[in-house]
Amino acid sequence: MSETDTFIDEVSEEVRRDKLYALMRKYGWIAVLLVVLMVGGAAYNEWRKASDRSAAQSLGDAILAAEEQADPAERAAALSAIDATGDAAAVVAMLSAADGEAGVDALRALADDANADPLYRDLAQLKLVSNTGSGLDTAARRARLEPLAIPGAPFRVLAEEQLALVEVDEGQPDAAITRLKALLVDDEASGALRRRASQLIVALGGSLETS
Repeated sequence: MSETDTFIDEVSEEVRRDKLYALMRKYGWIAVLLVVLMVGGAAYNEWRKASDRSAAQSLGDAILAAEEQADPAERAAALSAIDATGDAAAVVAMLSAADGEAGVDALRALADDANADPLYRDLAQLKLVSNTGSGLDTAARRARLEPLAIPGAPFRVLAEEQLALVEVDEGQPDAAITRLKALLVDDEASGALRRRASQLIVALGGSLETS
């Protein structure tokens, strides 16, 4: 390689180096910003995860402490004092269901909450209707149950069972027996539900023949 070629290469290298330094001076702050954002984002994610874990643990401790109360009134008061939202609020409402009037109120609030998860809302509706302390008459129970008994609904067969009980209370034993017999051959009905349906059919004076 001649001295001229060597000189040209050195000049070209120097030019490239100058261009690189110029680009770094002009756009280097972008790289620094990206690093800061990445580090800051990772730190925030870790903080959020730790915060969520702490909140979940606090909620769990509060629920366990409430459930340890032997007196129903004290347990209901402890559960109602828990500040929960979303799915956690639904779980607290379900746990409150057995605690007298406060439990009924919690179920009613969840069942009528249009913003609640539909699955929890439907389950609360079902538990409310089946609660003997709900104060609902047969018409109100039927109105709440019928939307739960449509095809594809998650608690359809349980709603059908409750509707049969409504029909018994309405003085329609034949309608109740027909509905219960349908449950006996329903693929979605559990063994326990079919046994309850069979027992009620017999209690109503019906036959277990489904054909």
